[in-house]
Amino acid sequence: MNARDARGEAIVAGAFVVSILGALGLAVVYWAGGQVQLEGIFLFLALGGIGVGLVAWAKRFMPTREETEERGRLESTEEEVAAFTADFEAGEQVLGRRGLLVKTALGAFGALGLALLFPLRSLGPRPGRGLKTTPYAGAPIRVVTEDGRFVRPDELAEGGLATVWPQGHRASADAPTLLIRVEEDELRLPPDRMAWTVGGIVAYSKLCTHTGCPVGLYQQEEKLLLCPCHQSTFDVLRGAKPVFGPAARSLPQLPLDVDDEGYIIATDDFSGPVGGGFWDRDSGDRR
Repeated sequence: MNARDARGEAIVAGAFVVSILGALGLAVVYWAGGQVQLEGIFLFLALGGIGVGLVAWAKRFMPTREETEERGRLESTEEEVAAFTADFEAGEQVLGRRGLLVKTALGAFGALGLALLFPLRSLGPRPGRGLKTTPYAGAPIRVVTEDGRFVRPDELAEGGLATVWPQGHRASADAPTLLIRVEEDELRLPPDRMAWTVGGIVAYSKLCTHTGCPVGLYQQEEKLLLCPCHQSTFDVLRGAKPVFGPAARSLPQLPLDVDDEGYIIATDDFSGPVGGGFWDRDSGDRR
């Protein structure tokens, strides 16, 4: 190996080593709590080292001469085959001598990839089932009004509507619930869902199943809930089934009962995930 090749190898290997050190420094700084300026410097070294190494490798060790061949015969002569074989064997020897460069290049890319995994921690913990349950999952639990009062069934007149939350969770964005009182014999629910009502009071999530807007309008005569965002309309008597608009799922129903002191309680979580759909949400109810 001549002096020029040795110097070229040193430049390429040095650039990759700088990249490795920069990537490791980036990982350490991020893990220690982060510091924007240092992170920027180390990222520059990691990416810059790879860039310099690849450019230097291409200029010093890759062929740069243009080769052209006139169209004509397609088969190779014995002399051309022999020449190709000799060139290939010579290339293998060159690649063998370039083992250090290959190893440092792989190390640079590997270290950078490792460093780039660390910011995934900033995305936070995996949600698990957190997006599919609400504070009602700790039921039985009393429902409360906006001002924190417990609710008795007789406080809600026929045709009346009230917004409630689980006790202690009035700030929960996924827990607003509509209590609606209708004539009990008007309800067209399955027998198991009828058991979730209290004296004609039925409860549904207030979050529209289209995009999660609050379903705040109630047409008492037709027993319909309306979402003002995109006009999705839900039939209260038939399990809040959508009858108009873009919503495709019924509003999840909340199972109700009355405790020993006569207050309305939820006996379990909603029948399905509340609000709009997302990537792995089931299309149906949980039960």
